[in-house]
Amino acid sequence: MINILPGIESTSAALQAERVRMAVASQNIAHANTTRGIDGKPYQRQSVVFESVMAKTEASFNGVSPQKVQVSRIEKDTSGPRMIYNPSHPDADNAGMVAMPNINIHQEMADMIVSSRAYEANLAVVRNARSMALQTLNIGKR
Repeated sequence: MINILPGIESTSAALQAERVRMAVASQNIAHANTTRGIDGKPYQRQSVVFESVMAKTEASFNGVSPQKVQVSRIEKDTSGPRMIYNPSHPDADNAGMVAMPNINIHQEMADMIVSSRAYEANLAVVRNARSMALQTLNIGKR
């Protein structure tokens, strides 16, 4: 069977991976001030780890099989919480210190921007592949 949109599987896998990355970054931003979770500890920053996987297709280009990216795992940051002085906070200890999540909003926003740009780039690949496929079909009509 002829694949009229080569590489679309790799691009769709990249779109899915970037969607997960944006969701994790937005979850980190949402929990930037969560001082007590279900376990009673401050929220821990999470990050996405990607891995490259050889695509299981028969198509190859010059003997090289296409690769896909996928989410390998979502792991928690092991660094300790930020300690701030706020004696009026309900979670403050006897010294007035509060354990806050180890989240840097600026870093999370930068991750969101990078992920969003990668998502947009992959969408451009899909648009261009579609346009080329339509132009190829139009060649046969002439």
